[in-house]
Amino acid sequence: MNRNLPNILTTLRMLVIPVFLYYLYLSRVPGQILICLVIFVLASLTDYLDGALARKYNVISNYGKIMDPLADKLLVLAALSGITWLMPYRLPALIFILIFARELIITILREIYKQRGIIVAADKLGKLKTVMQMLGLIAAYSVWAFSSPSPIFVTVITLWFWLVTGITLYSGVNYLRIKA
Repeated sequence: MNRNLPNILTTLRMLVIPVFLYYLYLSRVPGQILICLVIFVLASLTDYLDGALARKYNVISNYGKIMDPLADKLLVLAALSGITWLMPYRLPALIFILIFARELIITILREIYKQRGIIVAADKLGKLKTVMQMLGLIAAYSVWAFSSPSPIFVTVITLWFWLVTGITLYSGVNYLRIKA
């Protein structure tokens, strides 16, 4: 196995984000939301795969510890922006703002810690947060790609993302506890 494969997958995930955003906001091709869904699902799978490969072959790197969570955050925020700012979902903007703020603060803290020689890998709660975000986004985009979401489904997605927002904020607390 190529020892750089996990980092290559992380980098590819970063590179597909602008393509996702293009199809979400600029493209007017039929099935553009389905294209977004496929991109998001494949990118989400690379998140699982790069971590599994890195652990299996013991090729954990500082690049991966920093770039993998950053790629996850940017991918999730890109997809979350679509269900926040576009119909049919139009989630409350506060959900996006709180998740964005948490991710920004944690990314800045990670960089500060890195400069001080402290590498903080994602913990179990952070991984749960990412999985819940990705599952909610896959559900929202799946329904959006194939039909018009019912008002009940929009409400369920909204409630899901309020729950995810709470977990997202709580999962950031451990970063604030580190004494650098």
